[in-house]
Amino acid sequence: MRKIFVPILAIILCAGLLLGLYNMTLPLRQAKAEEELQQKLLTLLPGSETFTTEAYDGEDQTIRAVYKAENGYVIATSTQGYAGPIAMLIGVTNEGSVTGLQIRDMEETYGLGFEALTDAEFLAQFLGTEGDAEVGENIDAITGATVTSKAITRSVNAAVAFVTGSDSSSGATSWGG
Repeated sequence: MRKIFVPILAIILCAGLLLGLYNMTLPLRQAKAEEELQQKLLTLLPGSETFTTEAYDGEDQTIRAVYKAENGYVIATSTQGYAGPIAMLIGVTNEGSVTGLQIRDMEETYGLGFEALTDAEFLAQFLGTEGDAEVGENIDAITGATVTSKAITRSVNAAVAFVTGSDSSSGATSWGG
């Protein structure tokens, strides 16, 4: 019985030690994540100095969080793509012009929709748009990834619509995603 008890006790002590270390570093990890978010916000909305988180209780389920600055907003969005949700941050001036966007997370098909993550030419098309982005009109879709392209377009248009108070119906996918 002692042969079994000693290894079990050692495992429990190691697990407790690891859990304690994890909990001790939690505030440091949270501070680091907040610092990284602040840097992203500053990059997406140039000319800003500070951001405050605003509560969002609107009807647009695309919008997940709102960060307000002196000269605009950065809107966190999540829209259903082809293979899963696409999470983004989108900078929009107070006048409603897109200043930057970043895809934070996606599950799209590798080699097709997943290309949106790093396709600077595709993402650059949205800069300067004012809620009027539409695939096939003024946005060229990623080849073989029309659903992904439309989902990203919908997020950008929703972010602009939040800032300007306009309708964000354009750019939605035919299946409502």
